[in-house]
Amino acid sequence: MVKLLIGEKGTGKTKKLIDCVNAALEASNGHVVCVEKDDLLRYQISYKVRLLAASNYGIENADAFYGFLSGLCAGDHDITDILVDATLKITGRDYEVVAEFLKKVANLSKLTGTDFTFTVSTEKSNLPASIFECCEEIC
Repeated sequence: MVKLLIGEKGTGKTKKLIDCVNAALEASNGHVVCVEKDDLLRYQISYKVRLLAASNYGIENADAFYGFLSGLCAGDHDITDILVDATLKITGRDYEVVAEFLKKVANLSKLTGTDFTFTVSTEKSNLPASIFECCEEIC
């Protein structure tokens, strides 16, 4: 399953994501991973969650990010949840590219049984309708 936290900058998406991370950690019988653009959430996320900064791995576009997420799933079959902050800072702001990226992630989710949650800093009306065919918006 792919879930999206959508809203403009400053609307509390990161705080909601941290709450989702904590809920996933409580419910998980495996591993929980949190990915962010830079290393900013270190003191807000439990030490039990694997926290990764995409910038440390040279990830700067949607294709590289999809490969990174696929590699995480392939390398650790016990990952139950991957939560991502600042998605558009990692993938870029081309919403059609983001839509294709999220379709691929939805297929990866089905293949691996991993749940994904992404924060997306924009108005919902800016996103292509095709995104909501494979993703669920959460408040």
